[in-house]
Amino acid sequence: MFPTALGKKVELLYFDNKSDIYIAETMVQEMVDKRVALVLGSYGSVNSLMAVEKLEAASIPAITITNTNPLVTSYNPFYFRVSYTDAFQGVALAKYAAEGMQVTGAAVMRPMKDDFAAAVSKSFSDKMIQLTGDSAAILLTEEYIGGQKDYTESLKKIRASGAPVVFLPAKGKDAAVIISQAAEIGLEVTFLGTDQWETETMLELELERTGIRIAYSTLFDPNRAINPLSESFLRAYQSEFGKNKEPESAVALAFDAYLIGIDAINRAGTAVNGDAVREALQMTMQFKGASGTISFDANGDPIKSVAIKGIMNHKAESIYTVEPTWVVQTP
Repeated sequence: MFPTALGKKVELLYFDNKSDIYIAETMVQEMVDKRVALVLGSYGSVNSLMAVEKLEAASIPAITITNTNPLVTSYNPFYFRVSYTDAFQGVALAKYAAEGMQVTGAAVMRPMKDDFAAAVSKSFSDKMIQLTGDSAAILLTEEYIGGQKDYTESLKKIRASGAPVVFLPAKGKDAAVIISQAAEIGLEVTFLGTDQWETETMLELELERTGIRIAYSTLFDPNRAINPLSESFLRAYQSEFGKNKEPESAVALAFDAYLIGIDAINRAGTAVNGDAVREALQMTMQFKGASGTISFDANGDPIKSVAIKGIMNHKAESIYTVEPTWVVQTP
């Protein structure tokens, strides 16, 4: 769809690191030796971390597609990402609760000794307090041990708090048990979760427990074109792979990473000056990609729109799009 940059045909070179850190190091050196203009990847955060020093030393910018580990971009000026960090989901879900649902208070129920849950809970809580202007907006924070069978005591505390919304950064299996037990005791709240809830288990739960309310953040909704580019992307994908085929989130993110890279090269006016391309990437502002509107913050992490899905009638459907507050950066 977009085969050229600066009026020349783009050549894609593939380097297979075989998900091995030692092979990854060799592959990165090959990229440096070939003087590629831009790197897209790697799939795993650890392999990307192996690349950062070599790419920075060679002034070759990179865009990771699926990494969520904040260390990939932190203190690494040549690395950017199009997938949001784990903590950003908490921000998006807080904006949905406060602006989309118009609630002024929420409860948090999170598993103990879980780094992901701790990070995303903190970002959710901080954003709720900021948006509501109320330091007491988090009505209750309840911790539990993952994998247990009975959560009713925690759920009773949530009911006593009066919270209309419960942020539950639990994996699908625990979340299903907790939400099912909430339905059993008649707890009428909306449960908010992360992209870990995009499973068949959650769809089956909604079918079994009528009346429960579930919403979660997602990287990409293949059933909804949010702008002309995402519509073109979906049409081209289904033309290539079949009318009933839905692209995974990583496919849409890769599409966006490629286009943002091409856009940066065109704006920089060069494919051989890595510093100029890096600066152009850093200044990416409100790029309307297939997965949403993307800007890069000072760390190279995306400030982007996030689709919120709700589960209704045994279907997961987009119910809200969280748009961030854009801040114009200066070079």
